[in-house]
Amino acid sequence: MTEPSSATQKTDSMSATWNPTSLADAETAVAEIYGLAGTVKRLSSERDETFLFIRNDGTEFVLKIANPAEDPAALDFQDGALLHLASAAPAVPVPRLVATKNDERSHTLARSDGPRIMRLLTFLRGELQYRTLACVAQSRNVGRALAELGLGLEGYNGRPPAGKLMWDISHTLDLAAVVDHVAPERRAQVEAVLLEFERALPAIAGLTRRQIIHNDFNPHNILLDPAKPTEVVGVIDFGDMVHGPLVNDLAVALSYHLATENWAARTGAFLEGFLSARTLEAAEMELLPILTRARLAMSIIIAEWRSARFPENHDYIMRNHASAWQGLLNISDLTPAGLKTLAPNLSEA
Repeated sequence: MTEPSSATQKTDSMSATWNPTSLADAETAVAEIYGLAGTVKRLSSERDETFLFIRNDGTEFVLKIANPAEDPAALDFQDGALLHLASAAPAVPVPRLVATKNDERSHTLARSDGPRIMRLLTFLRGELQYRTLACVAQSRNVGRALAELGLGLEGYNGRPPAGKLMWDISHTLDLAAVVDHVAPERRAQVEAVLLEFERALPAIAGLTRRQIIHNDFNPHNILLDPAKPTEVVGVIDFGDMVHGPLVNDLAVALSYHLATENWAARTGAFLEGFLSARTLEAAEMELLPILTRARLAMSIIIAEWRSARFPENHDYIMRNHASAWQGLLNISDLTPAGLKTLAPNLSEA
């Protein structure tokens, strides 16, 4: 969700429109560009056109056709990350890019509504985390999976595209421009988080561990083993990657563990899982509650703002809103000391 100049820009890749690709045209394109014969099924997606491509031998792939407003540099950045992980951290379960017949990462389709970049990726079979029953064991394994993904990305030196990503915690204060879209009964709480974040800016600027981070480690992007839904078997959607503080990745992921009744136990387990593969520095530990609240406030602001702009897509945009609000209420007064009581090993980092 990129906003190159400000949070109020009218045109971005999330709101762009395009002419839908017919199933027949998608099948023809895969045959011509990849030399593969099969059938396609359309999948839901807000940002691009996504299809399940089933090769004639039954092998499944994911076909993505970007919308005309998508920045080619952004897709190249994502492709580079997947190629880096395939080489540097092959055990991390992410999709693999399928090369075209000409051994290229992608192919640009010439369409009446503008150039459309087509990519084919391997299909990871699993159950999306949000469709499973949340539990402590699952949270622990998800935390470790995030740490392992971050270690895999640590050496990736790809350059993010120019401009700002709206979902980048580093730019939380940009959303003050649209906070008036938040309903009155929630606005004071959200504005308090923005003020807290502003006061913490000097400490945030002083964070030293920075790298490319996934930045969207949420239950819609994590695949679990259907036979054992505590085990992570896939991580998808690298469209929100940024270069930023490592702890921001942790704050994003943690924000999705805070809305259930057993949120404290799940939070502790998630952090224990993360710490089993990677440590936290003292400064990161101090800022984690603030950054997590910032992410939750972002979710609320962006959802209420965008649902007002695009009412026809209200249900999709608001799908995480209620849990974000409950999560924010649950940790409204969470301190670093309180965090350590949930995950005692934090004190050993």
